[in-house]
Amino acid sequence: MTPFEIGLISVVAMVAMIYLGVYIPIALGLVSFVTIWVLRGSFELPLALLKIAVSDSVTEYSFATIPLFTFMGLIVARAGLGEDVYRVMNTLFHRILGGVGMATVGANALFAAVTGSSIASASVFTKVAVPEMMKLNYNKRFAVGVVAGSSVLGMIIPPSAMLIIYAIVAEQSVGHMFLAGLIPGLMLAVAYIATIWGMSKARPAYVVRTGAGQRDSETLLSGAEMLLLCLPLASLVLLVLGGIYTGWLTPVEAGAAGAALGLALALFRRRIDLRGFWTALLETGHITAAILFLITAASIYSRMLGIAGIPNALADFLDTYQLGFAAVMVMLVVLMLFLGTLLDTASIILIVVPLFLPIVEPLGVSLVWFGIIVVIGAEIGLLTPPLGISCFVIKSTINDPNVSLKDVFMGALPFAAVMLLVLVILIEFPILSTALLP
Repeated sequence: MTPFEIGLISVVAMVAMIYLGVYIPIALGLVSFVTIWVLRGSFELPLALLKIAVSDSVTEYSFATIPLFTFMGLIVARAGLGEDVYRVMNTLFHRILGGVGMATVGANALFAAVTGSSIASASVFTKVAVPEMMKLNYNKRFAVGVVAGSSVLGMIIPPSAMLIIYAIVAEQSVGHMFLAGLIPGLMLAVAYIATIWGMSKARPAYVVRTGAGQRDSETLLSGAEMLLLCLPLASLVLLVLGGIYTGWLTPVEAGAAGAALGLALALFRRRIDLRGFWTALLETGHITAAILFLITAASIYSRMLGIAGIPNALADFLDTYQLGFAAVMVMLVVLMLFLGTLLDTASIILIVVPLFLPIVEPLGVSLVWFGIIVVIGAEIGLLTPPLGISCFVIKSTINDPNVSLKDVFMGALPFAAVMLLVLVILIEFPILSTALLP
């Protein structure tokens, strides 16, 4: 058997193991380890590569941004800033049919600018937005679908853990990835709001049931109240993103400063105690360790692909049949949509990037732009069955027997379609991702 055939079998075996329920990093690492052993006939070589992979992951300076931004997101969620910004957006959109849905999208976009977590966004806004929409007689599928769709903004609008992971794997600047994610993230938020507006006009019965209620005027905020509630979140966004974009802070320094300010806000608002602080630290450690494990497994996986010659063989195939940029993008999107049915976002990125990076690099495209495409493509998987992590989070958080998991997935479907449309636009016009780069 040729090295390419052995490598191809190993990839199929890895996917099969994941379908059988094997923990993804173990499937990646174990299959890659055994494949390198078979290809080179030496047990010492894959063992040495494993040691290098672990060492490179731990000592990568930009990896420090992951625990810092993760901790900041957890603390900010505990501080109640998500509920505050939702109340502000709710007041701004209160006169529009479907306005609560638009408010949820706007609040998620702002909340994403300091948390970087789709899961945190899904959890927070399921608790505050879905009950509000149910109270106003909104369609249950629309209510949960809006929260599911807008929660993915947390992984696109910087600071984003997925952008950091891509930057580490592809050896790109974290700061540049954050800059590149800003316009696509805002585009997606605007596209969601436009979709809700279109739904309200074309199919109002899908948005609200007959006899939809109106907000109590007492729940609306004055201008001074909105300013006061927005001030903490605005200060965090200014410190973190402003510090990075102006060059005053590196991404690691911005993560540390944001975590410190977030903790100060939580303490000032008396929303966290010693036990809550310790819980946030433990959760940060668990998330960081899981990501580190994934990155280490992906590192040895990328080396296995190189030894087996799979990227080169794929590049030769494209060259033989004169298949260019468009074919590569179609293959990439189709593969990510398929993987999205069974893998989480980080795993998709770590599997796809080592496979396609050697192919797209000779095409002369921006690897920063390519990272945005990969992250958004992988994020669609958060809304698609059977895995759809955001949908499962919403279902478990809402704890309402009248809302089934099918309702969540069906409600999220239009927003997954919007994501795919935005992805196609970003592929066609790369300048939208690279316009802010120096």
